[in-house]
Amino acid sequence: MGKSKSKKSTIAIFLAHLNPLTLSHEKIIQSLLNDYKVYVFPVRFLKNNEEVTTRSFPFSFETRKQMILESFGYDENIFVLENYAFVSPYIRYLSPFSPPFQKLRKNIIANLRGSDFITYTGDRAERVLLKIFGFNPILANRQMISSTDVKNLLYRSALSYKTLSGYNHLDLEWSNFVSPKVGEIIKKNWNIVERFSNSGDNTIRVCGMKFPKDGFI
Repeated sequence: MGKSKSKKSTIAIFLAHLNPLTLSHEKIIQSLLNDYKVYVFPVRFLKNNEEVTTRSFPFSFETRKQMILESFGYDENIFVLENYAFVSPYIRYLSPFSPPFQKLRKNIIANLRGSDFITYTGDRAERVLLKIFGFNPILANRQMISSTDVKNLLYRSALSYKTLSGYNHLDLEWSNFVSPKVGEIIKKNWNIVERFSNSGDNTIRVCGMKFPKDGFI
């Protein structure tokens, strides 16, 4: 009992894109929730105080927050925070010794209700970032179905929807990899999926991590 109580008093930090939240993400959060209070930090990219969205990052922070909270029934041990935010120009964050990089680290831990924490990410680039932060992430395997896979299915579905009636087989394909509540949120924001289904991927990959081109320099 003492060990369990000690673990529950420890915080698990989960840095991720969650764009969208998939069943794989939910499995990770649930496994962490068994032992820890979970602080989820969906990444944000800001320019002129506005969140930048692209084909790779279609859903806003607020939409992703809703996905997480509704999927877990607003569990009191899950906190979704907006502090994992890169502010344009993003190129400033390439050096781990730069003031913006150090400020990002401080922002992540600023609102934690406790001093003991572990960190988790299934993304290789973010794992490197966590190590640079000195957060010592626990060993994690990359999820079988990624958000990118689900986004590609969503975009295929949006492009095919005009020629097929109702929720076609492609809709069923993407919905197999998200929870029913996330699926409903996506359908309510289907205009976003349609908008980005025909757009180019206006992102740039640097050091294994994607950034929006808009605001990089």
